[in-house]
Amino acid sequence: MKQLNKTQSLIFLAGGVLMVIGAGCYAFMWQEKVVCWVFLLGTVLFSLMQLMQSYEGNNPVIRRLKSIQGIADLFFVLSGILMADSAYQFLLPLFNNRSGSGYLNYIQYVYNKWVILLLIAAILEIYTTHRLAHELRKEEGKE
Repeated sequence: MKQLNKTQSLIFLAGGVLMVIGAGCYAFMWQEKVVCWVFLLGTVLFSLMQLMQSYEGNNPVIRRLKSIQGIADLFFVLSGILMADSAYQFLLPLFNNRSGSGYLNYIQYVYNKWVILLLIAAILEIYTTHRLAHELRKEEGKE
């Protein structure tokens, strides 16, 4: 597994910290219009640095886990976009229609759904992190 250099590791750590700060502050309704961007920036930094940790080996289990980790990264970024939408409602015009139920559809399908994506991404991330560490230790022992 390709390791990150010091700068990349700091960016990775900063992204994780920004994600926690953004999600925590947004959940406690403190400056939602600002912290949603903090969270989105954190997800982008975290995801990019994690994607830079590539695997050059042939182990299909590790390759599968890295793919799942990529899906988790995508869900992190999508949750950041949906968090920003919950603060600014920029997707609301897509739901306006002539029937008059556009706002209700928006609330039902989009508003505050970032929490679900964040939960799925966090569960996938925890699973892949622990399984990757186990598989890499196992692979190291073979060589």
